[in-house]
Amino acid sequence: MPKISAQPPLQGSLLDQPRAGSNLPEFSVAEISRLLKKTVEDTFGQVRVRGEISECKFHSSGHIYITLKDDTAVLAAVCWRGQAGKLGLKPETGMEVICTGRLTTYMGQSKYQLVIESMALAGMGALLKLLEERKKKLEAEGLFDPSRKQELPFLPDVIGVVTSPTGAVIRDILHRLSDRFPRRVLVWPVAVQGEGAAVQIANAIEGFNALPEGGEVPKPDVLIVARGGGSVEDLMPFNEEIVVRAAAASFIPLISAVGHETDTTLIDFAADIRAPTPTAAAEMAVPVRADLLAQVMDDGRRLWDCLRRALEDRRERLMLMARALGDPARAIEPLAQRLDEKAERLTLAWQGYFERRLGRLLEAVGKLRHPRDVLALAAQRLDHLAHRIESGWRESFLRKQHRFEALGPALEHLSPRNVLGRGYTLVQNAEGHVITRRADTKRGDKVRIEFQDGATGAMIEDD
Repeated sequence: MPKISAQPPLQGSLLDQPRAGSNLPEFSVAEISRLLKKTVEDTFGQVRVRGEISECKFHSSGHIYITLKDDTAVLAAVCWRGQAGKLGLKPETGMEVICTGRLTTYMGQSKYQLVIESMALAGMGALLKLLEERKKKLEAEGLFDPSRKQELPFLPDVIGVVTSPTGAVIRDILHRLSDRFPRRVLVWPVAVQGEGAAVQIANAIEGFNALPEGGEVPKPDVLIVARGGGSVEDLMPFNEEIVVRAAAASFIPLISAVGHETDTTLIDFAADIRAPTPTAAAEMAVPVRADLLAQVMDDGRRLWDCLRRALEDRRERLMLMARALGDPARAIEPLAQRLDEKAERLTLAWQGYFERRLGRLLEAVGKLRHPRDVLALAAQRLDHLAHRIESGWRESFLRKQHRFEALGPALEHLSPRNVLGRGYTLVQNAEGHVITRRADTKRGDKVRIEFQDGATGAMIEDD
């Protein structure tokens, strides 16, 4: 219990005089709340509390508000923003955890709460349950699908290693690579356990994938994510979602080599292949150079033996065929004789054909006229044709002339002006058209009257 001072209180002090008839001191709400806060914090300045998270709220301010419970009670807890990022564990509803911190009171709501400074899973069972649930979640998203797996290159030029730069793991990998087949190795140093390790590992995997092709820093052909053995808690960074997702999204083939052969982490399921140890990962990454040389030499020897045997077999078969065929010269001799006979007959046939054609040509030449005779005959025919054309044209012209001369008196006889001498006249309107009917005129029209000896104008006076 807190001790109460026996000195007379001053005006406005935390402790007032006891009322008449009572020896109990009187407190204000704030006074008693502060006394309780001090008592709780002094008594429970550092405690560890085990319980199940029944409610977990991540506030926009960065603080985490948690409710812990067991079979009979509940306890409010808070983790301030500055400490939330250092927990190394993301609280989730249903987790059984052990929280370390201090008890305090919240005067605004008259309740007490635990201020969490660190948090750990309560027991191996809780941790394994968390990992199993996380595995089911990621597996349901298809991150562990075998169809996503990539084949490792047979002989990579560059190998990227994500691990601690100071541990025995990187030395074992480099030593094993040197023994088997020396390759260029790029090490991306990261923390492999503790706070922030998961983020560093994920950033390293993504960083290797982001390297440009043909850049100053070569892009690896294969990645090895490795660390030595440890407890389940030590290997937790390789179970974090951020690391598993980065491994599953890697375009570069990735080998997971975390812990010993009996250790299993979630990155093993997302990687393209799992190695039981970091040394085994190096063996998977490259073949043995000496074995390759021996195999090449053995293949060369076997190839030469096969070629030699094939040549010998072909030679034997050729000799057998030669014996079966006999002497080629003897087979060709009768054919050559037949060719000579055919050539002689062909020559005689061609000579006879040429002589017949020549005779027919000479016979045709004898029947042909000399070009001078042909030209003279053509000239005679042309003169005769020209004379006929000239005679025909002259006769046609004379006929046309006679017909034209005969039409003159007829036209003169039919002319309307011939009747003017007998007292007739020719009446025309102003446009020069001949008027033949009275209906074609009206009063006031001007007309032209043509007589035998001339013409005069007139005007129509009657309708």
